[in-house]
Amino acid sequence: MGPFFQRIGHALKQRGHKVWKINFNGGDELFWRLSGGIAFRNNYGTWPTFFGNVLQKHAITDVLLFGDCRELHRQAILICREIGIAVHVFEEGYIRPDWVTLELGGVNGNSNLPKDPDWYYRKASKLPPIAPHESVPSSFQRRALEGIAYNAATILMKWRFPHWTDYRPWPPLVEGVGWLRRLTKRRKARERSQALIQWLIEGPKPYMLLPLQLDADAQLRLHSSYSGVAEVITEVLVSFAQHAPLGMRLVIKEHPLDNGVQDWKKLVKRLAASHGVSNRVDYVELGDIALLVQHARGVVTVNSTTGTLALACNVPVLTLGQAIYDMPGLTYQSSLENFWLSPQQPDPVIFAAFRRVLIDQCLIPGGFFSEEGLEKLTRSTIFRLEKYVGTAES
Repeated sequence: MGPFFQRIGHALKQRGHKVWKINFNGGDELFWRLSGGIAFRNNYGTWPTFFGNVLQKHAITDVLLFGDCRELHRQAILICREIGIAVHVFEEGYIRPDWVTLELGGVNGNSNLPKDPDWYYRKASKLPPIAPHESVPSSFQRRALEGIAYNAATILMKWRFPHWTDYRPWPPLVEGVGWLRRLTKRRKARERSQALIQWLIEGPKPYMLLPLQLDADAQLRLHSSYSGVAEVITEVLVSFAQHAPLGMRLVIKEHPLDNGVQDWKKLVKRLAASHGVSNRVDYVELGDIALLVQHARGVVTVNSTTGTLALACNVPVLTLGQAIYDMPGLTYQSSLENFWLSPQQPDPVIFAAFRRVLIDQCLIPGGFFSEEGLEKLTRSTIFRLEKYVGTAES
């Protein structure tokens, strides 16, 4: 996430905490310009012993991770649990924009939060009103360029980290080329998308929305039965063709951070043609997902945080995987085939309680990809960490 951990490390050091950072590749080292960097250059079989030695040598009390599904992270979490060290997991916010997830023990499918609406009622009733929340800017260009810089440093420093294996399904060079291609075509794609979105929200026919997730998203691959985005697109589009009312459209929205390596638009076009629904299926490359959600008849997702955006807009949601918000009263509890015909709106009271508890327990304000967002996120993170420092998962 660019310089985020460096900002956190610097802020913690200024407040008198001792900080060490384990780097796995050249990209990690590029975005860590502080003392306390530890390079893991060995083969992966030595990782548990290496990590355990770091914890013991430096008397570590708390471990910070981004995401909890990468294999090295999963092993680290298990080790920390065995010896009672607190693990704080960052992830992009359960509720977006302008929020980041920071949860003890695990996130998403590994979260300790229950799926019981009554629990959220009781918990929320004891909390004060939510403090005023202001949005922060976020730059796609900054995110893309930081991603390219990270991949370039990883490639150039491969000699230093010979055993590094990327958890993502594509080599860094392939992904970097995909990002550059997307950036060069972005202006025309935006023009096409804006025209299509305007036509959709002004048109008389209802549409269902399928927001795509990233193909490398561990939440999709580990917390659902799907092997990737292609499988999701195929299942949803075929079900739509077979069961949706003839007057309904299906809108498939590309993830804003998709690297462009896979041509999802081409796949959608081919599947729609083969199932006779080309005139009822639309593919949106760029644009405001919130605008599409607000005007949708319903949202189908695996476990994307777009689901919480839809719930906040009182739009029916069906999840195909494990999602933190998938519970009675919020999401549709029947089949995909039935959802096309009878989507049911969420209970706004349950969602308000759910949202209030999330903000109290595992959401912090800010963002990764602007100076204003990073500054706010750093302040929020330090406050939350010092509140819970040394608190291992029960």
